[in-house]
Amino acid sequence: MMRMRLWVLGCALAFGQTFEVASIKPSPPVAPGQRVFFGPPRGGPGTPDPGQITWTYATMKSLIMTAYDVKAFQISGPAWMNTERYDIAVKLPAGTTKEQVGAMWRNLLGERFGMVVHQEAREFQVEELVVAKGGSKLKDTADDPNGPTPAGPPEMKDGNLSGPGQISAIFPGPMPRAHTVARAQPLSTLTTMLSNQLQHPVLDKTGLTGRYDYTLDYSLRGGPMMPLPPGPPGGPEPAADNGPEPDITAALQQQLGLRLVSAKATLDVVVVERVEKIPTEN
Repeated sequence: MMRMRLWVLGCALAFGQTFEVASIKPSPPVAPGQRVFFGPPRGGPGTPDPGQITWTYATMKSLIMTAYDVKAFQISGPAWMNTERYDIAVKLPAGTTKEQVGAMWRNLLGERFGMVVHQEAREFQVEELVVAKGGSKLKDTADDPNGPTPAGPPEMKDGNLSGPGQISAIFPGPMPRAHTVARAQPLSTLTTMLSNQLQHPVLDKTGLTGRYDYTLDYSLRGGPMMPLPPGPPGGPEPAADNGPEPDITAALQQQLGLRLVSAKATLDVVVVERVEKIPTEN
């Protein structure tokens, strides 16, 4: 039986859970060949810059994912939520917690975009990410797993990330391929990327709870792949071109010691009933 729960977007306002200042502007167009940083948001609680959050080229779907702590496949709404992008800068009251930031994003969506949503349960065909026979090939990070997240975009040096983060880039051509570099990331970062690429849910069933460094090279041919945006300046370089890369399923098993298993699961979905494309003025 389907269950439904309404979200009351204004309920947290009485507790002061709003950003002190919030600037939202449509993102500028990306010129051909230009490299830009498409997120995630930087700064906030637990980072060296706890008093503010900046987010460039954020989609509405990404905003909802952050506000409601859901994945892309758990959101139902208009198609433009994947394409319209916004540059956002917000200031937080002193002592704001990560949990309070979620309420602040929800209030921001309600106030500036007139968003109204409800939540319901739906059954999905999913892929479960499990450890392959022979064991995981993920590398435990040497970084402090409880250390602060850098405030700025992740930077690359000599093909490696200088701090925690994940960057993916595509390399077009007769044999288009993707290259992902990650440092000090939980498995949830990988499953989010896989869900976006395969365009259906990928659930972490590995039982691995650490943070890991990894690279993944795979082909973008022959599957329902979601195009990746161009990476930031100094982004990852492709691995040596030694012929066609494996598809993403084979690459997971060969390079990371993980595999995908088809299953069904009932998951909560945020259904967008109403949202404006243009936010109210700052």
